[in-house]
Amino acid sequence: MSDPLVVELARRGKLLVGEPYFTPGVPVIVDRKGSGEARPGDLALVDGRRGRARLERVFGRADRIEAVLEALLVEEGERGGFEPFDAVEPSLDGRVDLREELAFTIDPITAKDFDDALTLHEDRVLVHIADVSWFVPAGSPLDRGASGRAFSVYVPGLVSPMLPPELSDDLCSLRPHVDRACVTVEVELASGEASFYRSVIRSDARLTYDQAAAILAGREAAEPALLEALRRAERVTSELRERRFARGALRIESSEPVFEFDGEGGVADSRRESEPKGHMLVEELMILANEAVAGLLAGRRREALYRVHERPEPQAVELLLAKLADLGVPTPPAPERLGPADAALLAAAASERVMEYTRQSGRGHDAFPALVLQSLKQARYDPRNLGHAGLASAAYCHFTSPIRRYPDLVCHRALLRELGVSDEPLPEDLPELAEHASVRERAAAQLEYRADEICLAWLLEQRLFEAGWETAFEGEITGLIPSGLFARFGGVFEGFVPARRLPGDYFELNELGTALVGRRGGRGYRLGDALEVQVLDIRRNEGKVELKPTATR
Repeated sequence: MSDPLVVELARRGKLLVGEPYFTPGVPVIVDRKGSGEARPGDLALVDGRRGRARLERVFGRADRIEAVLEALLVEEGERGGFEPFDAVEPSLDGRVDLREELAFTIDPITAKDFDDALTLHEDRVLVHIADVSWFVPAGSPLDRGASGRAFSVYVPGLVSPMLPPELSDDLCSLRPHVDRACVTVEVELASGEASFYRSVIRSDARLTYDQAAAILAGREAAEPALLEALRRAERVTSELRERRFARGALRIESSEPVFEFDGEGGVADSRRESEPKGHMLVEELMILANEAVAGLLAGRRREALYRVHERPEPQAVELLLAKLADLGVPTPPAPERLGPADAALLAAAASERVMEYTRQSGRGHDAFPALVLQSLKQARYDPRNLGHAGLASAAYCHFTSPIRRYPDLVCHRALLRELGVSDEPLPEDLPELAEHASVRERAAAQLEYRADEICLAWLLEQRLFEAGWETAFEGEITGLIPSGLFARFGGVFEGFVPARRLPGDYFELNELGTALVGRRGGRGYRLGDALEVQVLDIRRNEGKVELKPTATR
């Protein structure tokens, strides 16, 4: 099919036409042959060619959010199908039998694929990762397809998986009370020494982040052994986290929108969820396992797909400090001569100051951490170990999510070769694969952000239908460009205020990019400032919101 296009069907006299849905465009005439039960108001995929476009698929009514999100995945090429594969039952020969060990998973409530499980002892921790390499042989059609997809893509309520659901949701997923093949990383807590081996486990519990936090807080009952394991995880991860920050890791807290649907095709609610306690328990132990694997491979100078985050440019960190100072945010002292190593430590210290300042002042909660991130280089994949400045790790890789990330699968193969339990080769084109994975990761993140924007626009439109378009929202200025400002408002929503909507003056972006300043010298609009706004327009299909300030400042 050439030029796939998602359209909303409409009747124009005797013609069936398709209005491009996600981006403005010229309506196409749809060939009535093969249109079947398609009706005006349906969301459909057409081939987009000149002349009469052929209808390929109907997603459902355009006023149902699940149809819209499915259509978005299809238009962006994320529903291409899967290659043939044989699901061979894993052999237990040579595997360490851990089925009698208490193991559990902690994931978001919406998760279907469970890559990792944990076992906690007083003196050591075991991180069990799904042995996806057993089910996806190197060089097989499914392996080539997975390398092309590179990542699973998650949009609210839906996922476009890297691997077929038979694997991602079942055979590779560490579901409770069933035997599952794993690769286990075992770390002694006192010495930090790690061992690695293939294993078989049987998870005892599938916990959500909220459940884990509720059990630790005493709000939910649990078996004594599970409660003690969670308490051990809490103690270990707290110590790991503080140790990581002490060695110079960035301390940046972020939040993501979480959605609830009403069951009738609409978005019922959304909230921004910061890192939950249950997530911290998992994240720190995954970092520990990733560092252990990367340390082994890098120490023996083996190629893999390392997760690298190079040190920031000194000039970028100097600019960050200038911006923060201009905004009245305390900054750490900087040496006269700033080298790359100093820049990384200074960026970490600045992140500490920013988080402390936003908590104490209530100002710049969204805007100021973003400034720190913008001063850094982007994390990416590379066959060479170049370290991870953001985590202050000498060696780091992604190993713990092979169901949804192809680089992790490559690291599994590299580790298993090094252990002498597999002879599967690594890809010959590792540099090209690293670049492809990095590009695909960014594309997936952009698509996921776009889906969030669309869901938020749907929710906002419903809120305004109920409360009235004259409703005013408290917001914060989160971004500035010469043509206007971006604001987060109403807790979860985001929108754009064009500069022409700013009353009382003609505003220009200052040299540091921290404020829109009026030519006549009046008060400007600074990053992190509070701003009350009203909604002027919602382009729901695109997830775009236009705002205006409610009053002259």
